[in-house]
Amino acid sequence: MTTSTAPATPVDLAARYQRGDFLLATARRALLAQGVQRTVTDTDPGRLAAEVARQLKAARAPLAVGVLPFDTGSGTRVPGHLVLPRTVFRADADDSSVAGVLPREVLPRPSDVRAVPSPEAHMDNVAATVAALADRGFSKAVLARALDLEFAEPLRAEHIVRNLARENPRHFTYAAELPGGRTLVGATPELLLSRAGRSVFTLPHAGSMPRSADPETDRANGEELRTSRKNQIEHAVVVDYVVEALRPFCRSLDVPYGPELVSTPAIWHLRTAITGELADPGITALDLAAALHPTPAICGTPTEGARSLVSELEPFDRDYYAGAVGWVDAAGDGEWAVAIRCAEVADTSMRLYAGGGIVADSDPRAELDETSAKFRTLLGAMGLADANLPYV
Repeated sequence: MTTSTAPATPVDLAARYQRGDFLLATARRALLAQGVQRTVTDTDPGRLAAEVARQLKAARAPLAVGVLPFDTGSGTRVPGHLVLPRTVFRADADDSSVAGVLPREVLPRPSDVRAVPSPEAHMDNVAATVAALADRGFSKAVLARALDLEFAEPLRAEHIVRNLARENPRHFTYAAELPGGRTLVGATPELLLSRAGRSVFTLPHAGSMPRSADPETDRANGEELRTSRKNQIEHAVVVDYVVEALRPFCRSLDVPYGPELVSTPAIWHLRTAITGELADPGITALDLAAALHPTPAICGTPTEGARSLVSELEPFDRDYYAGAVGWVDAAGDGEWAVAIRCAEVADTSMRLYAGGGIVADSDPRAELDETSAKFRTLLGAMGLADANLPYV
């Protein structure tokens, strides 16, 4: 395996990405991995982390890259999938404006669009989720829906990725090959965790509100989110979970009092920056990702109950949507992002995903609107954000 730190910017690596590569990039830093030296898969995240560490040592390789599925429970059939690449490129930049120099790629328009489930059925599922939370004593469940797009000509995943990086410079733009020949692409605002030496950093997001093209409405939406009891409760559930999941691994944790309000091009979010110091330097970034994932931000709480409820109501398997995407190196350092605002891309089709946290105060229409806003990240990359597609 070769590793390059030759002069390059993150935008250079995003532009260099080709389908089959692995990419995790923001405007300030990027990692591009090419080729496959070894592949490691396992449905048990703990075994996966141990085998990846063993393979990195055996191959004297600097790092492994890949994805964890949404469901990492004991009954899952979908494995975590990591590869030791042949070539790795890294880049850093001080100027986040470099993302704007990527060209706008033109992609084909879909010949067919289908919602899974229909908007009406999704609202019914939200109402059913609210009722189930009360009946089963759960705090939260995250319910998703999908859009299936069919095309008359082949899709270029690299064009989608470049548009995502161009339009979402503050996100983690990512692309990873999946078993079966699909490619997971997306631009997520949420860092699951990073580890550098003994330092751990995580940035949970929970609670959201659509952006608006009208400045006054947009500001009002942000303020409504900041003061929303429903969203504050939803966010606190996630922060409490993350803190308790990290506590056994850390000698200290720094947790701010209350979230901050941040925005993406499509969504207002609440987020909290949590830092910690590892007690055991032998705990790797992949170990920590396995311990944290799935958080209530993409599953619910309690985890097993929420995951069971999601599987009852969603008419599809999530596979790698709402999983984790990232890398871990031979020293145990690494970076993992939450695989949301994403799509699975095949030759002439793609499936987009969007979800929202359901709590006792959730309104079905508002939850539908939230998922519609979240679809805009991928629809924008396809040139379809204002296309008035059915079911969006």
